[in-house]
Amino acid sequence: MKITLKDGTVKEYQEAKSIYDIAADISEGLARAACAGEVDGEVADLRTVIDRDCALNILTARDAAGLQVVRHTASHVLAEAVKRLFPGAKCAIGPAIDEGFYYDFDAEPFSREDLDNLEKEMKKIIKEGKRLERFELPREEAIAFEKEQGEPYKVELIQDLPEGAVISFYRQGEGFTDLCAGPHLMNTKGIKAFKLISSSMAYWRGDSDRAQLQRIYGTAFAAKEELNAYLEHLEDIKKRDHNRLGREMKLFTTVDVIGQGLPLLMPKGQKIIQTLQRWIEDEEDYNRGYVRTKTPLMAKSDLYKISGHWDHYKDGMFVLGEEEKDKEVMALRPMTCPFQYYVYKAEQHSYRDLPIRYGETSTLFRNEDSGEMHGLTRVRQFTISEGHLVIRPDQVEEEMIGCLDLADYCMRTLGLQDEVTYRLSKWDPSNKEKYLGDEAYWEKTQDTIRRILVEKNLTFTEADGEAAFYGPKIDIQAKNVYGKEDTMITIQLDCAIAENFDMYYIDQNGDKVRPYIIHRTSMGCYERTLAWLIEKYAGKFPTWLCPEQVRVLPISDKYEAYGAAVTEELKKNGILCSLDSRSEKIGYKIREARLDKLPYMLVVGQQEEADGTVSVRSRFAGDEGVKPLGQFIGQIAEEIRTKAIRKEEIQEEK
Repeated sequence: MKITLKDGTVKEYQEAKSIYDIAADISEGLARAACAGEVDGEVADLRTVIDRDCALNILTARDAAGLQVVRHTASHVLAEAVKRLFPGAKCAIGPAIDEGFYYDFDAEPFSREDLDNLEKEMKKIIKEGKRLERFELPREEAIAFEKEQGEPYKVELIQDLPEGAVISFYRQGEGFTDLCAGPHLMNTKGIKAFKLISSSMAYWRGDSDRAQLQRIYGTAFAAKEELNAYLEHLEDIKKRDHNRLGREMKLFTTVDVIGQGLPLLMPKGQKIIQTLQRWIEDEEDYNRGYVRTKTPLMAKSDLYKISGHWDHYKDGMFVLGEEEKDKEVMALRPMTCPFQYYVYKAEQHSYRDLPIRYGETSTLFRNEDSGEMHGLTRVRQFTISEGHLVIRPDQVEEEMIGCLDLADYCMRTLGLQDEVTYRLSKWDPSNKEKYLGDEAYWEKTQDTIRRILVEKNLTFTEADGEAAFYGPKIDIQAKNVYGKEDTMITIQLDCAIAENFDMYYIDQNGDKVRPYIIHRTSMGCYERTLAWLIEKYAGKFPTWLCPEQVRVLPISDKYEAYGAAVTEELKKNGILCSLDSRSEKIGYKIREARLDKLPYMLVVGQQEEADGTVSVRSRFAGDEGVKPLGQFIGQIAEEIRTKAIRKEEIQEEK
């Protein structure tokens, strides 16, 4: 057989060989570093025997796929360590993931001290150099084996495998065996650098009605230098985590007696939201042709039955009352669209009236699972920059592009355009009962969106089953500091729902015609965007978004009156500012202003008062020198008006 290697070299063998043996034949060093093989583009275990012509790439921990094998093996080493130190723990699953690996256990919660002890035990297992051996068992024998081991979660996994599936195990020396498809390293000594990061609760198979498990997260790298760099990255993440930083900066808080997923925006946080909301509303109304509505926060169940949300979305709604007992059942709104449809229906429309672009700053309510909620990114009450465009079929492309342009403008203004990816969210043809319309409808609408994305030269992925029940959508996605992806902005094409509401316009022939509807957000959820901004800027927001843009710092009490006059003049010009009149040393005041991440500090003393000037210190460039007050006001007012994003030129003093 002929084996074509990555560099084009062809190796010929008379008999079948394992990938490991081929690596050893190439060089002993390569065999020691090998983690897996890539056979005709498919990742395979080193133990895989090749008996045909193929292309083979030997993977090491320097390759992404090879590193995944290291991490997967590390998860098995973790499981053995847990079984050694906590014999009563039951093993669930332990995959490699993008940032490392995790393993779920049915056990008591793990403390940081437990994780440190588990790391020590893992190091012992690695040092022992345990050889990993793969073997297979028939279904009944596999089930009997796991029952004997006392592993009920493994039994369930085997029982759920399809008939005829290969059921494989990996044995680590003599002490530990785990159900696994692999691939794995040949020996535990192949794990060179690892760290257990954290532990948390997780539901078995992600189902909140199933058992609560304890998940241990870890990571592994090819070398200690890479691990150390990653740990430094994690420290930076902790500093940027909006859930921590937002509370430290007094932007928001949560209270148990109010409820999970119901954050309280504090004055500084609400000021940022207010700034965003006024900007978006003015942009939409004055520059994009939107008209504004205000609709109720709740409605009778009748409305949601017409829209289809009652059948498709009821479990995600807060329902007030019971249909079997109450004369009138209400529900808090999870969306605004059916309300705005009745604004449209309140008067008759001609084809000349379209498009009509309705905008609303909408407070919505969704009954999120308790395990899904996090800070400001996943909450039960939130506010979005919502809009619905009622359009003619011939206006689809122009209006969809207009929505994309508005979203792009919002992201660029916020400095977030490089943080996002685009996704065409499609229906799931294997589950047609979830959706309105037939296959032809979905293929047509999905093709329309695909063509628009291509025309806009946007790179995008496609995902089945992520569409709304009434139509496909463009999802603009972003990851938080921990790598979890959320949808920030959506643009949905709906050619079906108008039928439910008997919406129509009069065309040029005098006939009634159903309009199409675009559901969209311009910036998305305000709370989620605030979280995004906190993490992007580590709390050092662009000046126009800062809840406090300038702090005036008198050198001593003698110059408090001048400081107050400067503050008043700033306020007259619409600048958010405060006066620090405390009897503290100026160095202390400057340090506190830096810790509060303020863009500007104006130090005033005898010379500044005499000359009508201010000594400017900024977060961007440090000491910017003495400037006439009017000049500074003009400069910062222009920075705010243009929504400029100044580059940080200095590091904060420690």
